[in-house]
Amino acid sequence: MTAGRTTRAVLAAALMALAACADLGAGRPLPDRPVTPTPPAVTPESRDMQVYFSRVQRDLLTQGLLRTDGGGIDTPFSAEKLAENFMAIALFDELVSSQNSYIARTTASQLRRWEVPIRMRVHFGASVPVTQQAADRERVLSFADRLSGLTGVPIREAAAAGPANFDVLFLSETERKASAPLIRELVPGISTGAVNALVDMSRHTYCMVFAFSNGTSPVHTQALVVIRTEHPDLLREACIHEELTQAMGLPNDSPRARPSIFNDNEEFAYLTRHDELLLRILYDPRLHPGMTAEEARPVVEAIARELMGGES
Repeated sequence: MTAGRTTRAVLAAALMALAACADLGAGRPLPDRPVTPTPPAVTPESRDMQVYFSRVQRDLLTQGLLRTDGGGIDTPFSAEKLAENFMAIALFDELVSSQNSYIARTTASQLRRWEVPIRMRVHFGASVPVTQQAADRERVLSFADRLSGLTGVPIREAAAAGPANFDVLFLSETERKASAPLIRELVPGISTGAVNALVDMSRHTYCMVFAFSNGTSPVHTQALVVIRTEHPDLLREACIHEELTQAMGLPNDSPRARPSIFNDNEEFAYLTRHDELLLRILYDPRLHPGMTAEEARPVVEAIARELMGGES
């Protein structure tokens, strides 16, 4: 999603060379950052954010938003609309790099996706209670398994002694602002702009993901997700659904996409049937990384018609 009013953000970045990820224990911080036996007290700024996001979730629910039904008879879409939405979401970026930061600007891109197995690791700041860690980790890995089934990309939890190429960080406001060394250790070669975007997230951005490639390659080789721990449960799950899905190669949002989580109106909290079909299109073998919108369009339209049973 975009910056500003936006809630969740995704950015694609290129690294000239990606070193192996740091050797981390699953769901644990780096070895030189041991978990304290008793989580520290919540900081005042984190407590303020908890109050703020609880109010945000309550207001969205009052408006009938953050739906969890995946779409229904009130949200019909055709093969033509599905293809149109795919083109807008998969073949355009929503943010561009500008002087060590990122700004909202929709720009034409190329098709990007994973062509290598994903090894996922979930990390938690020391402020996250053990029971919350267990719940969040289960949500992430369960949804990752769903994504694997939809895309065909092998996704599993990284071995305790092995490397990871997809890191999910649950951090409080205070922890995130101090996370630059951890981010740089997880993603060697990450740009200053990407680090700043993650560390300096405004309260209008609920969570964020970066998907990385080697140099100018259109193939994703690493991803990093940051989710605020101050979110109440539904917003946490919404962030898990959107950020993990966008990291698969759906980087943009469209105000016309419905029913979809790729829409800044926050109507849907969970991945919808429409969004599942977007993923199936993205990973169809008739498409390949690096395709432009012009090259991809006729193929996308044909796949969309097949998925919708010939409906136009």
